[in-house]
Amino acid sequence: MAHPESYITFYIFRKSKKEVSHMNEKEKQESEVKIKVESAEEAASEPKKKTAETPAEPERAEAPETPEEKLIKLERSLLEMEDKRLRLLAEMENQRKRAVKDMEAVRYNTMTETLHPFFQVFDHFSMAVAATETTTNMQALLEGMKMIRAEFDRAFSELGIERIDATGKDFDPNTQEAMSQEASDTIPAGKVIRQWSFGYKMGDRLLKPANVVVSSGPAEKTEDK
Repeated sequence: MAHPESYITFYIFRKSKKEVSHMNEKEKQESEVKIKVESAEEAASEPKKKTAETPAEPERAEAPETPEEKLIKLERSLLEMEDKRLRLLAEMENQRKRAVKDMEAVRYNTMTETLHPFFQVFDHFSMAVAATETTTNMQALLEGMKMIRAEFDRAFSELGIERIDATGKDFDPNTQEAMSQEASDTIPAGKVIRQWSFGYKMGDRLLKPANVVVSSGPAEKTEDK
């Protein structure tokens, strides 16, 4: 007859074996479910990866232009070029007119600025001419003419014009023009004996040379036979 403790031990071992078997079956089912879920997730993510990795399809090439389309494009370009040409011609004509207008304004202003200093000179000269008809005082007339000449000099100075007086100086062909030569026992050769007209210059620019007579030195003596 078996001992009661043996039955108890056998019962516990059998029960434990069933529980372990039951637990293993349950874990196996859970593992299968987990594998199926992971497989489904991987299957769902694969199209996205393929979509991201798939290169974009090249754009379709445009159809070649027909002769009519090329002709229309050329006509449009020609019209645009013609429009630009006409605009440039109009702009050039406007610039030419502005240049002519500006030159006329400069010419007018230059004439006005040049003539203005001589107005008073001409008025005084006219008064001196009128005085000669009513007076015999030649000294007063001489003083009046000297005043007029001083006003001329002042007018020239305002315009930046310098008068050239070559009397008694060495002949300078750059500012003087020799009209003739004369022998002189008192004035050395190459000196200006007298001046027929003044010369004028503005800065370094010669406006008019002085007309002078130049000494040729003492006259040569001829031996009497």
